[in-house]
Amino acid sequence: MLRFDPFGDVDALTRTLLRGGQSGSERSPLFMPMDLCKVDDHYVLTADLPGVDPGSVDVTADNGTLTLTARRTQRSEDSAQWLANERFFGTYRRQLALGDGVDASRISATYDNGVLTVVIPVAEAAKPRRIDVTHAGGARSIETKSVDA
Repeated sequence: MLRFDPFGDVDALTRTLLRGGQSGSERSPLFMPMDLCKVDDHYVLTADLPGVDPGSVDVTADNGTLTLTARRTQRSEDSAQWLANERFFGTYRRQLALGDGVDASRISATYDNGVLTVVIPVAEAAKPRRIDVTHAGGARSIETKSVDA
């Protein structure tokens, strides 16, 4: 199971706003939009990271925390006269708490066309199981079988 802390994003936004007025050349990303769902025996997290250098994408799982980090660099055109400069650049960072029911050693990630996809498998121990039931007289037994969720 994954636990999501919506207040982490609010804290990041508050820190950004409290930094004071920023010029257009110092804007950094405010958030990393993502979706999270459970499919069969794994979770799928997708995060939008348009324009991010694929080499800068980093996914780590440490002490029950999944951290997503990526960087988009600013275009460096010294002779350009900007008419609009609204795209954010800098480091994107998002953290989620992993529950005990996931297998952190089998987490995988891909980055394709500006979308980061992270697959988080459910741990074998956390999957539903059928339990042996024996009759008190020992006359019959039901075998243990894995239950597909």
